[in-house]
Amino acid sequence: MPDYMFLLESRLSPEQRAVMLRVQELSAALGFNAYLTGGTVRDLVTGASLRDLDFTVEGNPSKIAHELEKGGARIISEDEKLRHVEVLFAGDCEGSISAARDDHYVRPGTRPEIRWSTIMEDLRRRDFSLNAIAISLNPASRGLLLDPTNGLSDIERAEVRALTIHSFTNQPVRLLRVLRFAARMGFKIEQRTQEWFDLAIERNLQQTIAPEDAGGELRAVAREERPSVVLKAWEERDLLEAINPVLAKKHPAYDAIGRLMKVREDLFTAGFRPRLAAPMLLAVLGRLKEREQANILQKAGFRSAEVESALGFEEESLEAQRELTGRKMDAPIDAFRFLEKLPLDQIAYLMAESNKSAALSKIRAFLNKWRPVRIALPAVATELEALGMPRGAKFDQIVDQVFAMQLTGRGKTPEEREKILRKLSGIKEPPKKKEKEKKASKGADKAHAAAAMGDAAHKKHAAAKIDATTHAAKGTAARPKPHAKHAAPASQSRGAAPGKKSHGRK
Repeated sequence: MPDYMFLLESRLSPEQRAVMLRVQELSAALGFNAYLTGGTVRDLVTGASLRDLDFTVEGNPSKIAHELEKGGARIISEDEKLRHVEVLFAGDCEGSISAARDDHYVRPGTRPEIRWSTIMEDLRRRDFSLNAIAISLNPASRGLLLDPTNGLSDIERAEVRALTIHSFTNQPVRLLRVLRFAARMGFKIEQRTQEWFDLAIERNLQQTIAPEDAGGELRAVAREERPSVVLKAWEERDLLEAINPVLAKKHPAYDAIGRLMKVREDLFTAGFRPRLAAPMLLAVLGRLKEREQANILQKAGFRSAEVESALGFEEESLEAQRELTGRKMDAPIDAFRFLEKLPLDQIAYLMAESNKSAALSKIRAFLNKWRPVRIALPAVATELEALGMPRGAKFDQIVDQVFAMQLTGRGKTPEEREKILRKLSGIKEPPKKKEKEKKASKGADKAHAAAAMGDAAHKKHAAAKIDATTHAAKGTAARPKPHAKHAAPASQSRGAAPGKKSHGRK
C-alpha cells in the first residue's frame, strides 16, 4: 500500500502543511477523530494541484474553526445545520471543516434527515465514489487510506460513478456536478451512472434544482481552472438554464473567460497561486447587464454583501488602475509598494481587461522584474553587514534605499552595490596609504630579487672565469715530455756532427 501521508506531505505547500498539523493538534486536544477527505484526497491521487484542504471530523467543527481564528484564520461561511465551515486558513490557504454525518432519506427526493455519524458512514452517503475517499490524521492510524466505495479503482479507470440509483433523485443538483467533475478531470461517466443521468433528464429533474444549489455550482465553476469546459458541457445538455434562463439565452462570455485563464497561467509562472473567483464570476456573466447580473446572484443564494462586492469589483479595479497610472506612482518603488498591497484578483482583472499600457507595463515589471529583485534583497543586507554596518533601523533604511535604486537599474554588480552601500552607510574604503606601502613593499621585494639574481650571475661568472684560468694553468704544467724512443734521434744527430768532423781529419 502506498504511503499516502508521505505523498501528501511531499506535495503540500509549507502553509498547507502547517494548517494540517494545526488541525491535527486541535482535533487531538478536543478528542475528535480528524480526516482529510473529498476533493483534497482525489486531487492527491490523480496528481492534480491541491487547491483546498477539506477536513472531516467526528465532532463539532465550529470549535476547531474558532480556535483557528485565534491563529489568523478567517471564517468565510458557517452552516450550523450541516455543521460545515468554509475557512480561509492562516497562510492564505482555502478549505473547509465538516462534521461526519449520514443523510437519511425517508423517500427518494425528499429532504434528508441529518444524523451525526462516523467517517465510514459519511463517506458512503456522498455523491460519487471519487469523492468518497479519506486519509486518517489520527495518531494511531495516520496515513491510512479509507475507501469504502472503491473510488480508487474508478479514478484509475477515469470514470465518475454515482453511489446509488437514487443519487440524482435525492439531489438533482448532482446532474450539474457529475458533468463538472467529468469535464474538469477529462473522465467519462460510468455506464450505469449515465443511464441514471439520462433517466433523470427524461423526468425533467433538472427543473427541480433548488436555486441555492445551482448557486453553489455557479460558485464552484468560478473557481475552476478551466470553467469554459464545464460551462460548455452544461450548455450541450441544456443544463445552463438550471443556473439561470437569461444566462442560457445570452451565453457566458467565453472570450473574457479565456483571457482570464491565460492570466492565471502567467501568474502561476510568476510564482503566485491566484484565487480568481470574483473576476471569473464577472467573466461568466460578462454578456449580461448589471441589473441581470444582480438578479442572477440574488436568486442563486448570494448574500447582499456578496452581490455588492461582486458587482463593485470592476469599479474597484479601475480605481486602482487610475491610481497606478497617476503621478504619485512615477517612481518604481512607489508603484511596487502599491502593487504589493493590491489584491491579486484585481491585478489579474487588469491584466485581462485593461487597455492602459502604462498600468500594464508596471504590472508586468512588478511580476517579472521587481519581485525577483525583492526576493534577492537579503543578499544586499549580507553585503552591508560584511562592510561592518550593525543591524538596526538605519541598517534597514539603507537596504530599502538600495532596493529603490535597484528598481531603477542601479547596483546590478557587487562592485557597484559596494560603492552605493559605502556611500549610504558612511563606511569609507581602506586608506590608500596602506595600498602604496603594499605596492612599495612589492617593489622592494622585486628589487631584492633582481639584486640577488645579479649577484648570483656575477658569482657564477667569476667562478666560471677562475675555472677557466685553473684549467689553463693545469694544461701548461701537465704538458707531456718527449718519450725516450723519440729522444734518441736527437742525441744521434748531436753525435753525428763530431763523427763527420773526425772523419774529415782522417
